Amino acid sequence: MQHHNQIAIKYILDRVFALFLILILSPLWLAIMLAIKLDDGGPVFFTQDRLGKDGSIFKIYKFRTMIVNADQFLDEQGRVTKKNRITRVGKFLRALSLDELPQLINIFKGEMSVIGPRPVLPTHYPRYTDYQKQRLLMKPGVTGLAQINGRNTLKWSQRIEYDVWYIEHYSLWLDMKILLKTIKVVLLREGIVMDRNPHEVDDLAQPPNDETNRVS
Repeated sequence: MQHHNQIAIKYILDRVFALFLILILSPLWLAIMLAIKLDDGGPVFFTQDRLGKDGSIFKIYKFRTMIVNADQFLDEQGRVTKKNRITRVGKFLRALSLDELPQLINIFKGEMSVIGPRPVLPTHYPRYTDYQKQRLLMKPGVTGLAQINGRNTLKWSQRIEYDVWYIEHYSLWLDMKILLKTIKVVLLREGIVMDRNPHEVDDLAQPPNDETNRVS
């Protein structure tokens, strides 16, 4: 019961915290939006379907850091075929994790949390084991236990191990420790991968041929 009460408090604090930051950081948002627009004239935001709590699908928001239509420079295995897909402004935003700021909107809408497993593509769902699907028992977060222990350099199975451990041992105190460690990781720019590295970290099982395990 205490575990569930702390999660309920967590989600209330999430929305209050998100609204506060959206308001106080609005001048920074405007500056970033202007810089992106002046850089190449393309869209300011990047949106993509991601897996949410219990396998629901939502649109994640980020500041765009790649060139327009960047996915056309990926091969069939998802490997990058063009260097420098990241824009000049994008490199700066990614280095300081500022591209993640629009996810405050997702948090305020109740789709995400400040801290939790990172939201992944829906194509991951049919590749999860029953054990790995436990990472979907809580809302996805902007940062989490995996992000402070290797970030995008970890294999997917390793990230999921951290995510499941986080859910099984959840407490508000654990969130506080992750938040403080996140500040250190961001300032030291640890574990940042500027462009995709799926073939290096993807060790999930291949999806089954049938449609029964697809997320709705």
